[in-house]
Amino acid sequence: MPIGSIAEAIVALGKPAQESPRHPVLHGRAGTLLALSAPGEGSEVEWLGVFVGRDGVDFLGPPLPTNGPSSSAGLSGDSARLYDLFFSLAHRYMERVEEVDERLAEAQRRGRQVPLAHVWSLQRETALVRAQLGRAVVALVECQGPLSESFPKFAATSAPIEGELDRARAFAANVSQSLSDLILLRNAEESNRIAEAANQLSKTSNRIAALANTSNIRMLGITYVALLLGLVSAVVLIPNTAATILGMPSAAWVPGLWVDLLLVGLAVVPILVVFSRPWVRTLLRSLTESELRIQEGIADLPELPAETPSAPGKGVT
Repeated sequence: MPIGSIAEAIVALGKPAQESPRHPVLHGRAGTLLALSAPGEGSEVEWLGVFVGRDGVDFLGPPLPTNGPSSSAGLSGDSARLYDLFFSLAHRYMERVEEVDERLAEAQRRGRQVPLAHVWSLQRETALVRAQLGRAVVALVECQGPLSESFPKFAATSAPIEGELDRARAFAANVSQSLSDLILLRNAEESNRIAEAANQLSKTSNRIAALANTSNIRMLGITYVALLLGLVSAVVLIPNTAATILGMPSAAWVPGLWVDLLLVGLAVVPILVVFSRPWVRTLLRSLTESELRIQEGIADLPELPAETPSAPGKGVT
């Protein structure tokens, strides 16, 4: 019974049916399947196969080209068809790699205008062709060795096919290396751009930190002055409060001498207690520097012009 498709051949070998076998050569009791693939339209893959069974050889997939180079090699029958099949595949692989190389040259000419995803798509397409070339090489070795009896004189005349496949593989490897270099170059450019942006961000962050430190120093100076004003206010408030209390009519019974002594004591003692503290004296010694920081902070404050209120009852014209 003739085999009509790769799926039927796989079933005949006792394996689950599938259109895209993983291995290029499948063996079974019913025979041997050479599963080959070729680039189709766009990103599609076209599957072809050669099934060598007990009843003969079946070529699976699209029709093979006629008047191929097998006539000059002196082959006929299945050997000629296999010869033309491998030559046709080698030419298709070469043509697809040439297309990728042309698009690569255009991408290199345009430079950064080409998206990096487009370059990655070319790399994947080249990798697919290289995988297809590998399948063809494995199938060719199988035909030259274990299946040589099914294809008379094929092994002796397959040197040109090996040359075509090797040439396509070398070309695909060069294009793949060029794509890898381009991807590395683009990655380096993007890394440099990110590093430059990071450096600018670091400079801005350092500038902000410097301004924040300066602001903190000026605010500290304002705090020092405010603290000193608070201490002076406390020192003045104590005798002022005592004078207010002793000056009330209810305190008329207190002798005038005691009033004078209390006021003098309440005026002198807080001054001695407060301004004898070491940290207060340190604040007083650094008062000049704090004043300079305050002047700098006030100079940095933006001046906003006062808004003139519109007269009642008058709209904006």
